[in-house]
Amino acid sequence: MSKHMNQSRRAFLRTSSSLSFMGVAAPFGINLATLAAASAQTAGTDYKALVCLYFFGGNDSANSVLPTDATSWAEYTRIRTTAEAGNIALPAVGQPGGVLPLNAINNQGRGFALHPALRDFQTLFDAGRGAILSNVGPLIEPIANRTEMNTKRRPPKLFSHNDQTSMWQAFAPEGARQGWGGRMGDLLMASNSKAMFTCISASGNTVFLSGNQALAYQVNGGGAVAIGGVGTTANNTVYGSMAGGAALRNLISSDRAHFLEKDHSAIVKRSIDAQVDLATAMLPAGPTGIPNPPQYTNPNNGNLANNGLAQQFQTVARIIAGRSALGTRRQVFFVGIGGFDTHDFQRNNHADLMARIGHALKYFDDTLAAMPGLGDIRNQVTVFSSSEFGRTYTSNGDGTDHGWGASHFVTGGAVIGRDLYGRFPTIGLTTPDSASGSGAWIPVHSVDQYGATLGRWMGLSETQLNDIFPNLRNFTQRDLGFMRLG
Repeated sequence: MSKHMNQSRRAFLRTSSSLSFMGVAAPFGINLATLAAASAQTAGTDYKALVCLYFFGGNDSANSVLPTDATSWAEYTRIRTTAEAGNIALPAVGQPGGVLPLNAINNQGRGFALHPALRDFQTLFDAGRGAILSNVGPLIEPIANRTEMNTKRRPPKLFSHNDQTSMWQAFAPEGARQGWGGRMGDLLMASNSKAMFTCISASGNTVFLSGNQALAYQVNGGGAVAIGGVGTTANNTVYGSMAGGAALRNLISSDRAHFLEKDHSAIVKRSIDAQVDLATAMLPAGPTGIPNPPQYTNPNNGNLANNGLAQQFQTVARIIAGRSALGTRRQVFFVGIGGFDTHDFQRNNHADLMARIGHALKYFDDTLAAMPGLGDIRNQVTVFSSSEFGRTYTSNGDGTDHGWGASHFVTGGAVIGRDLYGRFPTIGLTTPDSASGSGAWIPVHSVDQYGATLGRWMGLSETQLNDIFPNLRNFTQRDLGFMRLG
């Protein structure tokens, strides 16, 4: 038997074992995706992780990354100044704490800046570990301008929160059952001895991490989201003092005659075992493990406050630090922050959101630079942002409404940073870049291209990328160029 066939056979057996661990019945669980994982290139002995940072509500990226050349800035301030609220950008150039210049390698012949509350992201950008993807969004095929919107296929149900969240995460409107993070997990889980820990969400349930076999394993600051009444210590399972505790102990320890009862007991036991595995492997939070995030400064009042997003990143770091005990070499994580549906109070609310994002990204970068027992692992972990849509240039008086394309952030040591990728739109309400008179951007790059660039860095083949990203074949440029491969 050839070396290649031996490797494929081992990958197949690992995946089959992983399915058993996850409670997927054979032979039904061993489907085409499993066979693809068995025959795919292995992930190697190194470790890589993707972290999807989701902005719930639709981030106004036009107020995050701003063109500051004279023509663009004049048009931006003209459109965004209203009698009701003044300039909804915070604040204008030249004011105290004004926008932060971006010293980009390729400035596209224009000037660019960040929202003043994104100083921590500016630090990552200037250090070469941060990049900006200009104008990304769901697309079926390229749409060059507003005229082509009448002749080209468009994603369904544009401007709908639920549907466009699903389009970003799963390439189908609300009701989709598999996301592209989970599909990656299907193909990567053969590299992990405990496949349950391939896809992990620190921000609740998400279709993004659901695949054919891969499931979104949910965690919080305390570790695994437990079965009701079940708690864990590092080396012991505690069933709780509630009335259901005794019944649960009896359920999983007693021999059952009926096959459904047996299966249910086995699934509960596997869940508890996984909870114990995670509690044992995760590094603690605090001085003896992963440092607690410092508080961030609210830009509106100068007060210090806790940052829930940074705490999600701390949980991710604690799990990554335990990767050897968990037997993981490839992982996909999900973290999220809400509050971006800024139809009103945008000036203050968006500033606070930007501050929390920059603070959390900088905290995670600092943490990965000095991981206990691992050292600097920033080259092995990439964070990328996403959100259901951008927002309009026009103001509704105190905020902005639903748009389409948006700019996004990518951070990590493997990012080819200090640059903007993709063409930044022309500012205006009636430009060819605008989908409507409100100034909603027509995306220049698709989510498929964005995700495929990240998937290629994770080690997926071109054939596998075609399987995961249904519209990738429609785009000539398959790699957006912002990641160092290898």
